[in-house]
Amino acid sequence: MTKPPFSIGCNGRGAQASSIDRPVSLEEPPLEEQFRLVAETGVFDHFDRLPLPDQLPAYRALVERHALPVRTASWFYRLGEDEPLIGRNLQIAAEIGATMHNMMIFTHHAAGHVVTDDELVDCYLRSYDEGAKLGVEPAYELHVNMWSEDFRRVTPVAEAVMRRGVPFNYVLDYSHGIFKIGNPAEQEISGVRADVEAGRLILDPFEPGNLVDEWLDMGIVRWLQVRAAVPNGPPNIWSLHEPGRGLAALPDDPDQAGKPGRGIMYPFTKPAPGEWHSPWHAWMLEPCKEVVRKVLRHHRDTPDSRLDFVTTEMINLPDYGHNARFSLIGQNAAIAAFVRDSWAEIAPEG
Repeated sequence: MTKPPFSIGCNGRGAQASSIDRPVSLEEPPLEEQFRLVAETGVFDHFDRLPLPDQLPAYRALVERHALPVRTASWFYRLGEDEPLIGRNLQIAAEIGATMHNMMIFTHHAAGHVVTDDELVDCYLRSYDEGAKLGVEPAYELHVNMWSEDFRRVTPVAEAVMRRGVPFNYVLDYSHGIFKIGNPAEQEISGVRADVEAGRLILDPFEPGNLVDEWLDMGIVRWLQVRAAVPNGPPNIWSLHEPGRGLAALPDDPDQAGKPGRGIMYPFTKPAPGEWHSPWHAWMLEPCKEVVRKVLRHHRDTPDSRLDFVTTEMINLPDYGHNARFSLIGQNAAIAAFVRDSWAEIAPEG
C-alpha cells in the first residue's frame, strides 16, 4: 500500500476499548493504556494530545516505549484571559515534539462580546511569532462553540492573516458542518440559516461552491480531522448535559441542563444491536467520506498543498460518543484504515 505523505494520528480522547459492558466514559483510561491502544491498531503514525505540564515525563516515556510520537496538540482558549496559557502550551507542545498547535478560540471574549476578526488575527499573529521561536505553528479550527461556528468568518480571518504575509493554518473538522446540513435549528446557532436557504452558503460537499472547496482552493488546510458525522445527525440521547462539570470546549450554560448532546458523531462502521441509540445507515456517511476524498485529491493534484496531518476524532464527550457501547478505539482505527485505503486509491502511480 502507498504510504501517505502525511501523518495519521488518533486523538487521545478516542483511545478507549469501550464495549456493551464498558460504555464510552468521560473518565479516561490511564495514559499507558491510551498509548498502547493506539499503537496496537497498527494504523496510526502519531498520538494527538497536549500533555498537562506534570504529564510530560510520562508522555516522553510512552512515546519511546510505543514508538508513537506526539506531532499535533490542541487546546481551547478564551481571549482576554487565556493569552498567557497559549504561550505556556506552545512551550509544552515543543517539549513533547509537536509541530502544530490547534487553538480553539471561544466565540465570546472574557469581556463578554463576540470576539472580533481583528482580535482573532492579532492572537494568531502573536502566536505565530511566539511559536516560530519554538518550532511550533499555531492553527485555528472549525468547531462548535467557537468563533468559527459561524462558517462565514473563516475566509475573512484567513485572508486578513495572509495579507500580513503570514501563512494561515486551518484545521478542517467538517463534522461541525455536516451535522448542520438539513438542520435549520443548528444553522440558526451558526447564524447561517438564511444564507443556506438562499443558496449563498453551500454546506453539502457534493454541491458546487461548497465550503470545503472554498477552503481547499485557498490553500489553508494543514490538518484534516475526521469524525464520522451525518446530515441532521441524531442527538446523543445517552448523554445529557450537566453544566458545571468543566468539560473541554463545552460552555457551562445552565439553559443546556438535561438536554442531549448535539449530534456531531455517528458510528463509522455498523454498530451491533445495543451499541448505538439510533438507526444506522451506511449511505448517510457519504458526505463525511467525500470530504476525506476531496482533501486527498486536492493534496495529490496540488504541488504546493500544505496538508501535513490527518487525525481521527471519535471522542468521548457528550456531543460526540459519551455512553456509546461500541469500541471507540475500533471506530477510530476504522477511519484511519479508510484514510489509508483512500490514499492508496487516489495517490499518483510511481
